Amino acid sequence: MSVERPLPEPVDTLVLKPAGSLVLGGDLGGTSTRIVIADHEGNVVGRGAAAGGNPISHPASAAANFGQALRAAAEGVDPAAVKAAVIGAAGGSALARPDVRAQFDAAWYGAGLTVEPEFIGDIEVAFASGTPEADGTVLIAGTGCAAGLVRDRKLVRTADGHGWLLGDDGSGFWLGREAVRSLLLAFDLGEPLGLLQDAVLQQLLPDHDPAVIARREGYDIVRDELIREVNRRPPVLLAELARTVVSAYGQGDQTAQALVKRAAELLTATVGRIRTTKDNTPLVLAGSVAGEQSPVGLLLRETFHQRFDGEILTARDGVSGATWLALGVLDPTLATRSNHTRLVS
Repeated sequence: MSVERPLPEPVDTLVLKPAGSLVLGGDLGGTSTRIVIADHEGNVVGRGAAAGGNPISHPASAAANFGQALRAAAEGVDPAAVKAAVIGAAGGSALARPDVRAQFDAAWYGAGLTVEPEFIGDIEVAFASGTPEADGTVLIAGTGCAAGLVRDRKLVRTADGHGWLLGDDGSGFWLGREAVRSLLLAFDLGEPLGLLQDAVLQQLLPDHDPAVIARREGYDIVRDELIREVNRRPPVLLAELARTVVSAYGQGDQTAQALVKRAAELLTATVGRIRTTKDNTPLVLAGSVAGEQSPVGLLLRETFHQRFDGEILTARDGVSGATWLALGVLDPTLATRSNHTRLVS
């Protein structure tokens, strides 16, 4: 009596990649470095984090933090099983310098990884964290700001992102700088300080004597102290005052409200440089200034819904977006909506 045996599975339905293949996603930001390792179905098997990894400002410490996060993520995992890797990096252009890239390569291979990593910009990672679609627009507005046009998951055009000295209009830095300028204007005109201006003064000169401010001639003394203090600090730290603007906005301060409104206008104009009103692809918003809890972000969403077609989305975890992109590098058929949902949500 013969036993009927099932036919073998057709070759074209077999998994093309080894079942043990892993992918790695990374997000190197100014304040944190995060790494995720996942299997080919998008299940996370390792995570690592360390301090800032922006290669522009402090490449040596950034590379060291990169290595620390890699080793933590790879603990208990065979790093040689990682067959695709996508790393999103703020300031990634610095990696074009051989000396900087050598430090990051040493951290990478020192963690036991053998595959060549693909470094891309934080704009592409932010877009991928917000949507699985291949085409669209993304606006990042945090400490700095930049907009990008994405086609086939690749960045093809940008607007702004010029840095605090030449651009970043509407960013956290811009809000902080304009808040200080409003305080200096009050000093110049001899006007009483408003809620925002007083809060900025308290944050930058917490030990100043209020009695000096009460005298008209004291304005010049405090103004000079303020200018010296601002110039003593790294310029980018002005972005910390963005929270002060938001707080004053919530308390009804007119100067703060005007700054928030102007920031939204500037960011809208930045997006308008690269996105047409007929574009119906997704528009992803990323960064603290463009966030759902930010008054600037709320104004942006209202304006974008009126001006642009297409869904307005919020970027999620950047490192998860990078990991999802790495799945697509491993095998394009793995860059599915379900895997995106599993990783990003």
